[in-house]
Amino acid sequence: MDMPNVRHRARWMPRGHWILHLPNGWKGREAQATVEAALLLPCFLTLLLLLIQPICLLYTRTLMEQAAQETARVALTGQELEEASVTAFARRRLAAIPNLEIFHVGGSAGWEIEVDAVDEASGEVLVAIEGAVRPLPILGLLIGAFGQTNAHGDVVVRVEAAYSGQPAWLEGSYETWTQEAFGDEAQGHAVGD
Repeated sequence: MDMPNVRHRARWMPRGHWILHLPNGWKGREAQATVEAALLLPCFLTLLLLLIQPICLLYTRTLMEQAAQETARVALTGQELEEASVTAFARRRLAAIPNLEIFHVGGSAGWEIEVDAVDEASGEVLVAIEGAVRPLPILGLLIGAFGQTNAHGDVVVRVEAAYSGQPAWLEGSYETWTQEAFGDEAQGHAVGD
Protein backbone atom coordinates (compact mmCIF):
# COMPACT_ATOMS: atom_id res chain seq x y z
CA MET A 1 0.00 0.00 0.00
CA ASP A 2 1.53 3.28 -1.07
CA MET A 3 1.35 6.07 1.40
CA PRO A 4 0.38 9.45 0.11
CA ASN A 5 3.03 12.10 0.26
CA VAL A 6 1.40 14.06 3.03
CA ARG A 7 3.20 16.21 5.53
CA HIS A 8 2.62 15.37 9.14
CA ARG A 9 0.99 18.04 11.19
CA ALA A 10 1.82 18.63 14.78
CA ARG A 11 0.27 21.09 17.11
CA TRP A 12 1.10 22.36 20.54
CA MET A 13 -1.25 21.52 23.39
CA PRO A 14 -1.68 23.78 26.44
CA ARG A 15 0.25 21.60 28.93
CA GLY A 16 3.43 21.49 26.87
CA HIS A 17 2.71 18.36 24.84
CA TRP A 18 2.95 17.95 21.15
CA ILE A 19 0.29 15.96 19.37
CA LEU A 20 1.23 14.45 16.07
CA HIS A 21 -1.50 13.89 13.56
CA LEU A 22 -0.67 11.10 11.14
CA PRO A 23 -2.43 10.38 7.90
CA ASN A 24 -4.98 7.57 7.99
CA GLY A 25 -2.67 5.02 6.31
CA TRP A 26 0.00 5.29 9.02
CA LYS A 27 -2.12 4.44 12.04
CA GLY A 28 -2.02 0.64 11.59
CA ARG A 29 1.77 0.41 11.29
CA GLU A 30 2.45 1.27 14.94
CA ALA A 31 0.18 -1.50 16.15
CA GLN A 32 1.72 -4.00 13.73
CA ALA A 33 5.24 -3.33 15.09
CA THR A 34 3.99 -3.88 18.64
CA VAL A 35 2.41 -7.20 17.74
CA GLU A 36 5.55 -8.34 15.91
CA ALA A 37 7.72 -7.45 18.90
CA ALA A 38 5.33 -9.25 21.26
CA LEU A 39 5.65 -12.41 19.16
CA LEU A 40 9.37 -12.28 18.39
CA LEU A 41 10.74 -11.27 21.79
CA PRO A 42 9.70 -14.49 23.63
CA CYS A 43 11.03 -16.59 20.73
CA PHE A 44 14.35 -14.75 20.85
CA LEU A 45 14.66 -15.10 24.64
CA THR A 46 13.81 -18.82 24.47
CA LEU A 47 16.49 -19.33 21.84
CA LEU A 48 18.97 -17.41 23.99
CA LEU A 49 18.21 -19.61 27.01
CA LEU A 50 18.58 -22.74 24.88
CA LEU A 51 22.09 -21.57 23.96
CA ILE A 52 23.17 -20.48 27.46
CA GLN A 53 22.52 -23.79 29.27
CA PRO A 54 24.83 -25.96 27.11
CA ILE A 55 27.57 -23.33 27.31
CA CYS A 56 27.40 -23.29 31.11
CA LEU A 57 27.35 -27.09 31.24
CA LEU A 58 30.35 -27.32 28.91
CA TYR A 59 32.28 -24.79 31.03
CA THR A 60 31.56 -26.75 34.21
CA ARG A 61 32.51 -30.07 32.66
CA THR A 62 35.75 -28.69 31.21
CA LEU A 63 36.88 -27.32 34.56
CA MET A 64 35.90 -30.59 36.26
CA GLU A 65 38.03 -32.57 33.79
CA GLN A 66 41.02 -30.27 34.30
CA ALA A 67 40.67 -30.50 38.09
CA ALA A 68 40.46 -34.31 37.91
CA GLN A 69 43.59 -34.55 35.74
CA GLU A 70 45.59 -32.19 37.97
CA THR A 71 44.42 -34.03 41.09
CA ALA A 72 45.45 -37.38 39.60
CA ARG A 73 48.94 -36.00 38.89
CA VAL A 74 49.23 -34.62 42.43
CA ALA A 75 48.01 -37.90 43.94
CA LEU A 76 50.58 -39.84 41.92
CA THR A 77 53.58 -37.58 42.40
CA GLY A 78 52.89 -36.63 46.00
CA GLN A 79 52.69 -40.16 47.41
CA GLU A 80 53.30 -38.93 50.95
CA LEU A 81 50.13 -36.81 50.86
CA GLU A 82 46.99 -37.88 52.68
CA GLU A 83 43.76 -38.29 50.75
CA ALA A 84 42.23 -35.31 52.59
CA SER A 85 44.89 -32.93 51.27
CA VAL A 86 44.50 -34.32 47.73
CA THR A 87 40.73 -33.76 47.80
CA ALA A 88 41.33 -30.27 49.25
CA PHE A 89 43.56 -29.60 46.23
CA ALA A 90 40.71 -30.70 43.93
CA ARG A 91 38.21 -28.47 45.75
CA ARG A 92 40.53 -25.47 45.30
CA ARG A 93 40.64 -26.15 41.57
CA LEU A 94 36.85 -26.54 41.44
CA ALA A 95 36.42 -23.16 43.15
CA ALA A 96 36.90 -21.62 39.68
CA ILE A 97 33.36 -22.75 38.83
CA PRO A 98 30.86 -20.01 39.77
CA ASN A 99 28.63 -20.83 42.71
CA LEU A 100 25.45 -20.40 40.68
CA GLU A 101 22.91 -23.19 40.24
CA ILE A 102 23.20 -23.04 36.45
CA PHE A 103 26.92 -23.98 36.87
CA HIS A 104 26.93 -26.06 40.06
CA VAL A 105 24.59 -26.85 42.97
CA GLY A 106 25.83 -27.18 46.53
CA GLY A 107 28.89 -24.96 46.76
CA SER A 108 32.22 -26.44 47.81
CA ALA A 109 30.56 -29.24 49.76
CA GLY A 110 28.50 -30.31 46.73
CA TRP A 111 31.41 -32.05 45.03
CA GLU A 112 31.99 -35.78 45.45
CA ILE A 113 35.67 -36.52 44.90
CA GLU A 114 37.08 -40.06 44.81
CA VAL A 115 40.81 -40.78 44.61
CA ASP A 116 41.71 -44.45 44.04
CA ALA A 117 45.07 -46.09 43.46
CA VAL A 118 44.21 -48.53 40.66
CA ASP A 119 47.59 -50.25 40.41
CA GLU A 120 50.34 -49.67 42.97
CA ALA A 121 53.03 -51.34 40.83
CA SER A 122 52.58 -49.14 37.77
CA GLY A 123 51.54 -46.12 39.82
CA GLU A 124 48.14 -45.65 38.21
CA VAL A 125 45.65 -43.33 39.92
CA LEU A 126 41.97 -42.77 39.11
CA VAL A 127 40.18 -39.60 40.18
CA ALA A 128 36.42 -39.21 39.81
CA ILE A 129 34.59 -35.93 40.42
CA GLU A 130 30.82 -35.71 40.52
CA GLY A 131 28.60 -32.67 40.86
CA ALA A 132 25.12 -31.46 39.97
CA VAL A 133 23.79 -28.67 37.77
CA ARG A 134 20.28 -27.26 37.99
CA PRO A 135 18.85 -26.98 34.47
CA LEU A 136 16.85 -24.00 33.32
CA PRO A 137 13.08 -24.56 33.42
CA ILE A 138 12.82 -24.77 29.65
CA LEU A 139 15.44 -27.49 29.37
CA GLY A 140 14.63 -29.26 32.63
CA LEU A 141 12.08 -31.58 31.08
CA LEU A 142 14.24 -32.48 28.09
CA ILE A 143 17.38 -33.07 30.11
CA GLY A 144 15.46 -35.00 32.74
CA ALA A 145 14.10 -37.31 30.07
CA PHE A 146 17.46 -38.05 28.44
CA GLY A 147 20.12 -37.34 31.09
CA GLN A 148 20.95 -38.67 34.52
CA THR A 149 19.26 -36.67 37.29
CA ASN A 150 19.29 -36.85 41.07
CA ALA A 151 16.34 -36.75 43.50
CA HIS A 152 16.09 -32.94 43.23
CA GLY A 153 15.85 -32.98 39.44
CA ASP A 154 19.40 -31.69 39.00
CA VAL A 155 21.58 -33.02 36.19
CA VAL A 156 24.44 -35.17 37.48
CA VAL A 157 27.81 -34.44 35.85
CA ARG A 158 30.61 -36.99 36.42
CA VAL A 159 34.14 -36.99 35.06
CA GLU A 160 36.99 -39.43 35.56
CA ALA A 161 40.69 -39.04 34.94
CA ALA A 162 43.28 -41.79 35.10
CA TYR A 163 46.96 -40.96 35.29
CA SER A 164 49.79 -43.44 35.06
CA GLY A 165 53.28 -42.71 36.29
CA GLN A 166 54.74 -45.31 33.95
CA PRO A 167 54.00 -45.46 30.22
CA ALA A 168 52.44 -48.64 28.86
CA TRP A 169 55.43 -49.39 26.61
CA LEU A 170 57.85 -49.36 29.55
CA GLU A 171 58.00 -52.79 31.17
CA GLY A 172 59.16 -53.79 34.63
CA SER A 173 59.88 -51.69 37.69
CA TYR A 174 62.85 -49.82 39.13
CA GLU A 175 64.09 -52.95 40.88
CA THR A 176 64.07 -55.04 37.68
CA TRP A 177 65.82 -52.26 35.73
CA THR A 178 68.65 -52.03 38.25
CA GLN A 179 68.83 -55.83 38.44
CA GLU A 180 69.22 -56.10 34.68
CA ALA A 181 71.70 -53.22 34.45
CA PHE A 182 73.96 -53.98 37.39
CA GLY A 183 73.16 -57.56 38.36
CA ASP A 184 74.03 -58.51 41.95
CA GLU A 185 76.00 -55.31 42.49
CA ALA A 186 72.75 -53.28 42.44
CA GLN A 187 71.47 -55.06 45.55
CA GLY A 188 74.66 -54.24 47.43
CA HIS A 189 74.55 -50.56 46.44
CA ALA A 190 70.87 -50.26 47.27
CA VAL A 191 71.41 -51.55 50.81
CA GLY A 192 74.47 -49.40 51.32
CA ASP A 193 77.21 -52.10 51.54
